[in-house]
Amino acid sequence: MPPRRRSALLARLVIDAPGRPQVILGELRRVILDGAVPPLTVIPLREVAELFGVSHIPVREALKTLIGEGLVTHEPHGGYAVAQLTAAELREMYIVRETLETASLAAAALNASGADRAALIEVNALLEQAIRDDDPVAYHRESRNFHIALTKPSRMFRLLHMLESAWNVTEPVQSMVHISRGDRVRLHTDHALMMDAFLARDVDCLLLVAERHHRRLETVIATLPTDTGLLAPEDISAAQ
Repeated sequence: MPPRRRSALLARLVIDAPGRPQVILGELRRVILDGAVPPLTVIPLREVAELFGVSHIPVREALKTLIGEGLVTHEPHGGYAVAQLTAAELREMYIVRETLETASLAAAALNASGADRAALIEVNALLEQAIRDDDPVAYHRESRNFHIALTKPSRMFRLLHMLESAWNVTEPVQSMVHISRGDRVRLHTDHALMMDAFLARDVDCLLLVAERHHRRLETVIATLPTDTGLLAPEDISAAQ
């Protein structure tokens, strides 16, 4: 039998604190959300425990939490792995994200402080730099930060927590990394219009542009390749 390949996730873990349960959970979550390891990457329980210098129990508890968050899957005879969405599940999560974001936008635009407005302008500039540099990884990261800056001023903390969870579920796919540069440019055109409406506190315009942006997102997400391992075949979820 050939030797078992070392999980790519292990090399990404940073062990700079005692292996307390929350440290283990936070570090595993960070690596998955960074998108540095693709869906279906194995998470070896024994090796992770050895890295953190703990028993299997706190690692298993951390993985159970990540299963509940939709970031990890577990098979009785297959172990733990980074979760893989089907194309249909990815589309569903984008609908969830749209619904929650839309519900927060009016309050966010009307309640935004000067610091909130400055934060949105700053992250929009980072998005523009990512476009100029043709840096899809930076664009993906700053796109999420833009939407956070757009919704955070709503102060609707329970809703924002649910929105963060929905974003997290889609992060292993790294959607914006795998679309065309032209699509990123078109999506960023929407971002600029959304920012302008937000800064003007023009709620009607903001909601209109946001709705158009989400329709464009739906179209772009539908073009993601299903033969790269990022997304699972549709018949997998139907069989579960």
